[in-house]
Amino acid sequence: MSQPPGPAPASPEPPYPGAATPPPPYPDAASSQPSYPGAATQPPPYPGATSPPPQYPASSAPPPQYPASPGTGGPGPQYPGPGGHPPQYPSAGGPAPQYPGAGGHPPQYPGAGGAAPQYPGAGGGPAPQYPGSATPSAAQRQTAQQQTATPPPQYLGQQQPQYPGPDPRYPGQQQPQPAPFVPRPATAPDDLDYRHQGSRVHLASHQRGADATAIGQLATQIPGFLVSLAVVSSLALGLLGTAVGWLVVVAWLASGALVFHRPTELRFARHVLKLRMPLAEERARLEPIWREVTARAGIEANTYELMVENSDDLNAVAAAGHVVGVTTYSLNRIPSSNLAAVLAHELGHHTGGHAWAGLLGYWYSLPGRLAWAFTRGMARIALAVAGVFSAAATGLLILFMGMFVIAGFLVAWYITIPLVVAPYLLAYAGRLGELRADQQAAALGFAPEMAQVLHHFQTEEDAAKAAAVTQGKKLQEPGGLAKLLSTHPDNYTRLRALEPYLQLPR
Repeated sequence: MSQPPGPAPASPEPPYPGAATPPPPYPDAASSQPSYPGAATQPPPYPGATSPPPQYPASSAPPPQYPASPGTGGPGPQYPGPGGHPPQYPSAGGPAPQYPGAGGHPPQYPGAGGAAPQYPGAGGGPAPQYPGSATPSAAQRQTAQQQTATPPPQYLGQQQPQYPGPDPRYPGQQQPQPAPFVPRPATAPDDLDYRHQGSRVHLASHQRGADATAIGQLATQIPGFLVSLAVVSSLALGLLGTAVGWLVVVAWLASGALVFHRPTELRFARHVLKLRMPLAEERARLEPIWREVTARAGIEANTYELMVENSDDLNAVAAAGHVVGVTTYSLNRIPSSNLAAVLAHELGHHTGGHAWAGLLGYWYSLPGRLAWAFTRGMARIALAVAGVFSAAATGLLILFMGMFVIAGFLVAWYITIPLVVAPYLLAYAGRLGELRADQQAAALGFAPEMAQVLHHFQTEEDAAKAAAVTQGKKLQEPGGLAKLLSTHPDNYTRLRALEPYLQLPR
């Protein structure tokens, strides 16, 4: 090991510490050059020294003989030069390393009084012990403790230790990067005016009903219900017989009551709508706002079940008869007043009967929808098979299907025509329901906040259109029929419907 550089010589060499007598003089004291046994040139300069080390006086006496190193059981190692014994280091108990060309004598550090420099990491203690030492030094003990606490690196074929980042012990070592930490969303400000906090809440005697929109939705679903009843009856009676078949039909008719069965609603919300129960901190934020909204409406808050959807969209949903769902974005990112407006809008869907009427109509029309989808699939397969054989067979099949549809319109027009018109009527009823729910939120005092939410929706739409234009994509605006099938009116229409509630009093 190379020694660290020392300062320039400032004083003659002091005697060796711990020695009984000073080292004997070397022969040829009048000579200006030291006599290094076995060396023909000057000793190498010390690192960092500006001048050569002090010259040793010549002497004719042989160097003293040194005893064997303790703990080795034999003589110490032989070094070049007479005697081959280096001087003993004080309190070391073992030989020091041989310095090249020095005749076995380690040089004194100029100006240091003969003491060797401190080794890095040793805490200012003595130099480390060399092999054969009987007693370990403090530096050796500290080094051994560090080696024990820090495991050695693993090599090929061994399991690599995992570190949270690049290990400072191995420069350039490639460590696996940890997964990026996603911070939790910040809680939105609570700016809601709680008018009923801690006060007595008046509950209306009539808390839910069915407005014109809900009745229109049910009436529009009657043709689909009749088709579904025919499908279920045909399958049940044809496959299961008369007695069991009629039991299946009655059970299907009674299954609509599950729309108002709370456990069934919760399962439907979890597995179909992908909603979950709110966490403790989410419930702590959500419930005070919900209690304020229901108190203004005179509705019992526990009538409905609050649930959360993991989504980055500003949205909420009123499902079945008792479920109110809200997205995590709405819960954590928008102010409490805007969240109250969103919840008041969903409460308007429940009190107006829009939620349960829509789900009930969908459930009873589902068998007819499945039968229609199956028929369309079979027609596509038949056309594809006919196209393989000849164009004439394809033409005949298309003609047969057209005649069947025309016959259905002529014979059962009271069912086929409502079935064709039903999607447009349902979409129109959905748009009316949205406007009525907005008015419900405005009537509870959330008209400005509802307008802010609608402006947010419009801003998002404008930003999406601008991004598409920047990327060179062609925007396809919905046509007339597509607009008629939309279940939500555009934002400007909803804002115009809120204007009477936004006018300042004169």
